[in-house]
Amino acid sequence: MEHAKALLIKCVTTLIVLYLILGIGFGVSFLSVVILTVIIGLVSYPGDLFIMPRIMNIPATIADFVLAFVLIWILGFVFIDPAVPLISAALIAAAVLAFCEYYFHFYLATHVLPGNNRIKAYSQ
Repeated sequence: MEHAKALLIKCVTTLIVLYLILGIGFGVSFLSVVILTVIIGLVSYPGDLFIMPRIMNIPATIADFVLAFVLIWILGFVFIDPAVPLISAALIAAAVLAFCEYYFHFYLATHVLPGNNRIKAYSQ
């Protein structure tokens, strides 16, 4: 149940961020924002579970930034209007998502991941 709750938190946060930045800021359709949210969530959540406890929070946040940027930029060619400046949109969205992911990792460390992960020590 904790994984479902964590995934829901991640998806809602990603949806809000992408809608505010891509939808309102760059005029991307809501359907495209939803598709990007689902893909980013499905690709990055396993990394949050298995990689983040081993490499600590800041490197994991940087990895999330790179992953979000690459996914938004590449998938943007398929789901986003060509008139949208993809690199700018992807950079801004990835930066805000990385900021949110930094705090999401603390939630994972304290509520989802086992007690032996190293991030938990920094969240207290």
